[in-house]
Amino acid sequence: MTDLESALRAVVRGEVGFDVTSRALVTMDASNYRRVPLGVVAPRDADDVAAVLAVCRERGVPVVPRGGGTSIAGQATGTGVVLDFTRHMNRLLSIDPETRTAVVQPGLVLDRLQDAAAPHGLRFGPDPSTHSRCTLGGMIGNNSCGSHSVAWGTTADSVRELDVMTARGERLRLGQEWAGAPEGLRALVEGDLARLRTGFPELPRRISGYALDALLPEKGADVARSFCGSEGTLGVLTEAVVGLVEAPRARALAVLGYASEGPAAEAAAGLLPFSPLTVEGMAADLVTSAVELPRGGAWLFVETGGDTEAEARARAEAIVRAADVVDALVVTDPARQRALWRIREDASGTATRMPDGSEAWPGWEDCAVPPARLGAYLRDFRGLLGEHGLRGTPYGHFGDGCIHVRIDFDLMTEPGVARFRRFSEELAELVVAHGGSLSGEHGDGQARAELLPKMYGEEMVGLFERAKGVWDPDDLLNPGMLVRPAPLDSNLRFSVLPRKPVDVVFGYPSDGGDFSAAVRRCVGVAKCRTTSVSESAVMCPSFRATGEEEHSTRGRARLLHEMLAGEVVTDGWRSTEVRDALDLCLSCKGCRSDCPVEVDMATYKAEFLHHHYAGRRRPAAHYTMGWLPVWLRAVALTRTAPLVNALAAVRPLAWVAKRLGGIAAEREIPRVATETFSRWWRRRFRAQVRRMAVEWKAGVRPEGPRNAVLLWPDTFTEHLSPSVGRAAVRVLEAAGVGVLLPPTVVPEVSRTAEGDLAGIGVHAWSPRRARVCCGLTYISTGQLDRARAVLRRTLDLLEPHLLPELTAEERTPVVVLEPSCAAALRSDLPELLPDDPRAARLAASVLTFAEALESLAPDWTPPRVDRPAVGQTHCHQHAVLGDAPDRRLREAAGLTGDLTGGCCGLAGNFGFEKGHFGVSQTCAEEQLLPAVRKAADGSVVLADGFSCRTQLEQLAGVRGRHLAEVLAEGLRGDEVGEP
Repeated sequence: MTDLESALRAVVRGEVGFDVTSRALVTMDASNYRRVPLGVVAPRDADDVAAVLAVCRERGVPVVPRGGGTSIAGQATGTGVVLDFTRHMNRLLSIDPETRTAVVQPGLVLDRLQDAAAPHGLRFGPDPSTHSRCTLGGMIGNNSCGSHSVAWGTTADSVRELDVMTARGERLRLGQEWAGAPEGLRALVEGDLARLRTGFPELPRRISGYALDALLPEKGADVARSFCGSEGTLGVLTEAVVGLVEAPRARALAVLGYASEGPAAEAAAGLLPFSPLTVEGMAADLVTSAVELPRGGAWLFVETGGDTEAEARARAEAIVRAADVVDALVVTDPARQRALWRIREDASGTATRMPDGSEAWPGWEDCAVPPARLGAYLRDFRGLLGEHGLRGTPYGHFGDGCIHVRIDFDLMTEPGVARFRRFSEELAELVVAHGGSLSGEHGDGQARAELLPKMYGEEMVGLFERAKGVWDPDDLLNPGMLVRPAPLDSNLRFSVLPRKPVDVVFGYPSDGGDFSAAVRRCVGVAKCRTTSVSESAVMCPSFRATGEEEHSTRGRARLLHEMLAGEVVTDGWRSTEVRDALDLCLSCKGCRSDCPVEVDMATYKAEFLHHHYAGRRRPAAHYTMGWLPVWLRAVALTRTAPLVNALAAVRPLAWVAKRLGGIAAEREIPRVATETFSRWWRRRFRAQVRRMAVEWKAGVRPEGPRNAVLLWPDTFTEHLSPSVGRAAVRVLEAAGVGVLLPPTVVPEVSRTAEGDLAGIGVHAWSPRRARVCCGLTYISTGQLDRARAVLRRTLDLLEPHLLPELTAEERTPVVVLEPSCAAALRSDLPELLPDDPRAARLAASVLTFAEALESLAPDWTPPRVDRPAVGQTHCHQHAVLGDAPDRRLREAAGLTGDLTGGCCGLAGNFGFEKGHFGVSQTCAEEQLLPAVRKAADGSVVLADGFSCRTQLEQLAGVRGRHLAEVLAEGLRGDEVGEP
């Protein structure tokens, strides 16, 4: 233990972390920069903050305050001690509806303040797109704005008083009329009034530099306001009094379509006289959602408010009439508005990938110019991009003249970094030429501070340095930011990554086969740190269960980044820190769809486990649950299911089995079916053949099915829930779809010397017998060599259905009832076997149960169930497969109500593994179990996944059913003959 760590532990009541994981998690924010701290402290209160400052001051160690870590300019990283306010100093202390104020701690997430203010008809005005995870302290440090700034201004406009601690331990209460000003600040300002009155550009989004002009006497000498945007360089915020605004009772959203971003930008300023709440702009390149937008190549999102829906709509329609648009849409339904706004809010992530999949980065994320000059600025900006051979798609706060953009800088090579610097210098000059600010929202940080002389001149920057000296004479707080800055092309986070692709098993097709590029996908916008989940989201259940950064998608990506860098995490794939962080990843794949940049932590976890345990003994659960298909197949072959079930019912024997198998003691061992689904199907098939033979002899010619499918006998349906398979057969056949099972003998395909198909047969003397398997249990436990062997065997079995001579329409569809298995075949199979063309063909042939009915029996009408439905959309269905066909099928059957989001928490082997029960239960209690408990009498509990059904049964005593089972019950018993 270092002297610094020992000294901090002796005086701090909060957590002190100098371990590898704690440091690795905060090496980066959402910027291009990386700095490795000595340690991290999570203070419990202001006294802890004072103690940290005293210890660090004595040793000359820098201190960096940090909130949600979503800063885009690098100011939330540091080389000394990082103060993490999100763990303890994260409370709303009070709210006063009469004075419209709230008292908050710096680590409070903005959405928690909004939730508390809403019942009073109030809200905090500024609302960055990261509102679900950014903190009030970070917003004050950056002077954040958000989409409603045209109506309610920046954070500085909402700040009333601030409790601040200086680096020398002085506690100040900042306010107007010099309240709380440190000694020497007033003299500095009054000695340079002329410069302060003329040296700042007049525009709504001037965030760059220190706001010393707020200290002018005619502006109330507002010390609290001048502190906003200081990026943790002047003092440490410990408490804030903030103002709230009245929230409109009703809102309408006008989406205005324009031919391109140029006309949209030029139109934005002309809409301000209508007093809109927002004027946001974005181009078509950033739209990946299926949400319907009006025609156009770019859009303005203009929100209006009113006391009634009619009033809000009328204001929106007035704006539409006044705007010269290609097309327009006015939306008053809150759900549709949220869906549309989600497109805009996700842009900070989606913009990190160009349309061709290449990477794009922040760095010039939020310049601002006077709104009336935005169109001209964008034209010049586009020209400058072209001169440097760069690409980027602007979006953002068009009504305030503030533009966000991610640019495809090459930050991995020396020539690319040199071009980044040249472009940055020239763009700074361009912004200044248009009367703008280098930062219009996210602060200067390391990205722009070096260029502040271009905006303010050397003398004003010198005044900034003198102000920093008044507040922090020892340069202890966040050094290298704003004044005496580090060069903008130093400390780049990419410089430490390996230059050659890492040897991996998955193909990573979206990242050029490069695991480093896959890990680089996480830019730190931290949507995975959202503490509440919507009905249509999953990510990130483990973070919501623990509240720990290391259990978020971003935290795990940071540890993988540091593993590749080899500086903090030094033992590579053998790292216990990375293993422990990934241990609570449920492999729900929610990040694959909910993360704006589609980080796929489930795949990264499987990859890591494969390398981590290579040549070493694995945890017992990897052998028991990872090899589950083998063990269950053995039980079926020996017909010992009754014996296994009987032994599992004996508690001492079950306890021993669970202990030896690495299974949580709290779990019950699921019962094995005494008759497998395949055995039932064969018995039924033989009975049908006999009946058809009798009918044929009697002259009856039964009508055959219109289509045929291969019904996938996944491990869970085959051995644990055969009732699901039986129900699916009944429903599919009732819809006119014939059902076959995949072959169990490997065929031999012969070809001519020219490569033409010669024949398909079976080895006469020693046929190879096998079973299809998606490899899911091997993948989730990182046994990727075994998974690939199983998948190759599966492709061999299905060879006749995957011949290249067959068109997509000619191939027999493969219907998979278990969502996790369908997702594995759709996504994991082609990524594990990228060089086998059969893998892509099988993936393209996979249909879910609802997709099969919709595409193969479009005219079939399902039986009317006419009951409310409750349950949860399977997380893999949400992330990989989509559930639109399921929604339509439920609606056609009269199953009303929406299923919840989130994850059931069992997640295959995860919830069964020793040490995971608590997190598994917490995940289930987030949405699934409360929804089931609150369900109306007679509700159908839907759960298509075996894990979901097992979780419901074991934690709530409720039987969940697959949609196929519910529909089968609605059929008349004589529709499908039973043996």
